[in-house]
Amino acid sequence: MTKLILIDGNAIMHRAYHAIPPFKTSKGTLVNAVYGFSSMLLNILNKEHPDFIAVSFDLKGPTFRHEEYKEYKATRVKAPDDFYEQIPMIRRVVEAFGIPIYEKEGFEADDVLGTLATQAEKSEDVYTYIVTGDMDAIQLVSEKTFVYTPVRGIAETITYDIPKVFAKYGLTPAQIPELKGLKGDSSDNIKGVNGVGDKTALILLQKYGTIDNIYRHIDEIEGKLKEKLSMDKDSAFQSLHLATIVRDVPVSLNLEACVSHAYDKEKIISLFQEFEFKSLIAKLTNFNNHSDRTRAEDSVEQQTLF
Repeated sequence: MTKLILIDGNAIMHRAYHAIPPFKTSKGTLVNAVYGFSSMLLNILNKEHPDFIAVSFDLKGPTFRHEEYKEYKATRVKAPDDFYEQIPMIRRVVEAFGIPIYEKEGFEADDVLGTLATQAEKSEDVYTYIVTGDMDAIQLVSEKTFVYTPVRGIAETITYDIPKVFAKYGLTPAQIPELKGLKGDSSDNIKGVNGVGDKTALILLQKYGTIDNIYRHIDEIEGKLKEKLSMDKDSAFQSLHLATIVRDVPVSLNLEACVSHAYDKEKIISLFQEFEFKSLIAKLTNFNNHSDRTRAEDSVEQQTLF
């Protein structure tokens, strides 16, 4: 068995930004998200020893979902500018480690990761672990694809396989977007069916399996629920479409390019010196000089992502 790790760059950066207290370099540059992402990456490389590794980022601009539904994610509060200012620095970290970046205009990182994982499943001995804080990725879990995500902040993690998805949701991974199609998703401003919540959606899916099959048997459903489903039929199918991760993005997984290799310590040390990540340099060099650490780094030293 060989292990492919796919990292959702924006999702992990977002988790790090909110989980790690803000701290700046001596030049006044905020780097808490960069620190958290870099710490996570080091832990993955040093502890998980992946055979292959790649990262995906969201790109600026609308996706096909925005074009099909203008209100998609319209209710989300825009992150502070200092969040976005750290994205180029995180990309520099990824590039310094020699890790390939996959992304595609018009698609979200989820779609790219879903496509790469689907392609990897065609390789007999490759098992994929998607590292993300975005639970939408749960729908990608299969016999050969797993979702590795932080819970309760950033210190504790869980790896979702098919049984764990069912234990948490009472559904299969493939039914997760069906669930959102019915109950909606306020974080992405996906409407679903008005008046249908988690409990009702779960009962319907456990009985009928899919939204399509629910409507094939709509005459078996009675009362106000039938009225709600009938009235919002178009919304249910549109919401399902919006919630479903695309697995055929025009990108091609190149496993040879993703081979995890020994990183250039000097190159990374130079970058970490620029960001003043003394404790992370210590992890690279196996040298631990506590007296040289900044007070800000001392406060977050133990708050690694994984």
